[in-house]
Amino acid sequence: MLTTSSTAAGRAYTQLRSEILDGDLPPGAPLLEVEQSARLGVSRTPVREALRRLAAESLVEPSGKRGLVVTQVAEHDVRSLFELRACLEAQAAQLAAVRGKPALFAAFEFQFTQWHGHLRGSTVSDEQVSDYYALISRFDEAIYKATENSFLVDAVENLRTHITRVRRMAGHSQARLEASASEHALVARAISRGDAALALHATHVHLHNSFEHFRQSWRPDDRDAIEEHNSPTTTTETPR
Repeated sequence: MLTTSSTAAGRAYTQLRSEILDGDLPPGAPLLEVEQSARLGVSRTPVREALRRLAAESLVEPSGKRGLVVTQVAEHDVRSLFELRACLEAQAAQLAAVRGKPALFAAFEFQFTQWHGHLRGSTVSDEQVSDYYALISRFDEAIYKATENSFLVDAVENLRTHITRVRRMAGHSQARLEASASEHALVARAISRGDAALALHATHVHLHNSFEHFRQSWRPDDRDAIEEHNSPTTTTETPR
């Protein structure tokens, strides 16, 4: 049975994590226990527990006199993230092509193809973008389930928090969304046809294009924050 403290810690963790991933708490934002306790309406102990969990996920880090702050996301960190994604997600796509249900992934191919046509023909709203990302999430879940490999799924799950954060930081463009739909349709087609080699290749192409989009979309203020964070003369930041 959960105690009041653990329940409060869970609520604090969920809210702070959501605010970090959504960008409401930007990189470098200080998270002092007293201030967060008053803001969230809980005691300092649940906040401390929540911050400990966020630190374990590398979403917050110590920063000298400012206590804990939201971590920066440097371009080299994103590169490392995509390198690991290329290994894990490509392997997952290959396994799904061998072990997955063809009809399920054929249905995903149809949906992504529909989205591709829609994205090419008209400007989409923020709500529609959210719907599109929800489809991607269901597709990813189907791939992971089809692998029948719990260790691989756990490894990928550890990345998803940071993938979500990077996606928010990069934003989206009509052209990138259109290309993404086409890329996902190809991955789905390869899996539905049991073509592991094509599933591997299509996944690598998609991740390469996603990384290039991020590099081109990185906002100048993000770059400035990264340079300040990584500067050897900065005394208020603790190297990661």
